[in-house]
Amino acid sequence: MTASRKKLFVKTFGCQMNVYDSGRMIDALAGEGFESTDSIDEADLVILNTCHIREKAAEKVYSEIGRIRAVKEARAQSGKDTMIGVAGCVAQAEGEEIVRRAPVVDMVVGPQSYHRLPELLAQARDRAVVETEFPVEDKFDHLPAATGTRLRMGGPTAFLTIQEGCDKFCTFCVVPYTRGAEVSRPVGAILEEARHLAGAGVREITLLGQNVNAYHGADRDGGLRTVGLAGLIEALSRIDGIERIRYTTSHPRDMDDDLIAAHRDIPQLMPYLHLPVQSGSDRILAAMNRKHRRDEYIALIERIRAVRPDIAMSGDFIVGFPGETDADFADTMDLVRRVAYAQAYSFKYSPRPGTPAAAMDDQVPEPVMKERLAALQALIDQGQKAFNAAMVGRTIPVLFEKPGRKPGQLVGRSPYLQPVNVDAPESLRGQIVEVRVTSAGPNSLFAERVGGGTQSEGTDSGRTDSGRAAMEAVS
Repeated sequence: MTASRKKLFVKTFGCQMNVYDSGRMIDALAGEGFESTDSIDEADLVILNTCHIREKAAEKVYSEIGRIRAVKEARAQSGKDTMIGVAGCVAQAEGEEIVRRAPVVDMVVGPQSYHRLPELLAQARDRAVVETEFPVEDKFDHLPAATGTRLRMGGPTAFLTIQEGCDKFCTFCVVPYTRGAEVSRPVGAILEEARHLAGAGVREITLLGQNVNAYHGADRDGGLRTVGLAGLIEALSRIDGIERIRYTTSHPRDMDDDLIAAHRDIPQLMPYLHLPVQSGSDRILAAMNRKHRRDEYIALIERIRAVRPDIAMSGDFIVGFPGETDADFADTMDLVRRVAYAQAYSFKYSPRPGTPAAAMDDQVPEPVMKERLAALQALIDQGQKAFNAAMVGRTIPVLFEKPGRKPGQLVGRSPYLQPVNVDAPESLRGQIVEVRVTSAGPNSLFAERVGGGTQSEGTDSGRTDSGRAAMEAVS
């Protein structure tokens, strides 16, 4: 690359889908002469790809804009121009307000308009541009393919967005308002991108969607028939080079029989499932508009484990939802013990402007939420430690992704998404290698190689039910 190419700095906040979107923004601007940089001080264009899920998300963005403004002013003293863009869900939610509060921003772009970045950037050279409409055209039809250089830098794993938006309208969630209604990409387009990833050395793909198991993409024949997530995974499993497939995030209402069977029948589909429930109380689930009961969720977990006994379960929980009582919280703690999660994520409820829950009575006091969160997280951590401890002595296939902290060490991922540290040469990076787990930390495993060669998936024929072991440990 020549020294005359412009520099692009993208800072990503929030979810895995935003990570994917940031990469596609880099791709969209590559044709305009931009190359990515890790140094904001040399960037001709800075884009903040924002998330609106967490508390005070917008204020954090304005604070970040203030820091970028200082960089812009310093560069201006050297005769260098710097443009600033705000993208993502905060951009969608705030729109014109961003430009009003922070006139230094040149461009505000919602998550459905990334394909228009070159056009919007040209307009922004004359005036501030705000693009937060939900366009009729599918942005994926217009985004260029990822560059080979960026893919190789990304390593052997990659995210692949297959679905966006959500029609569930949980009362605490802003996604339907910032990402719009559910839209699924066509099967053919996804397979084409997956082949491109495989050709660049990617061996594991994680399929992304706000409600990914509601996927219903148009079939490759161009007719009216649609394909569900199970059918898409089956088609992806036939692509040479793709040896591992994951998906996130799911909704319990969309775990159909075909998808459950896929966990039994498709070796490339990893035995790890993130299936948020949010609460263990039927009363709170109804207030959240989750459209399922706790017994239905537990029965679903049992059906999944019946076909894949060694599957590791993950989940999301919100504590302190408006009206949550001690009894409701006790129901949540009970559900965590019964399911025996390999890991889970827990958060204090925070009102999102414009959502129904923000206007509900009986908001739970902050000290109560804090106490409940600590208790829940302690139980979740206990379960995760038990799950990791149950791995010691097992032989599992690990996909090596990057160098470890120590010289001569590589870090990879187990089929259950745990980080695994192994003494191994750099030549094994990007390979799936059979290792024996020697010890377990609270968040990662340590292992030694079994022999010197690479292995295919499925070598752990014992398929020990580590989830049940974890449940016994925390009960």
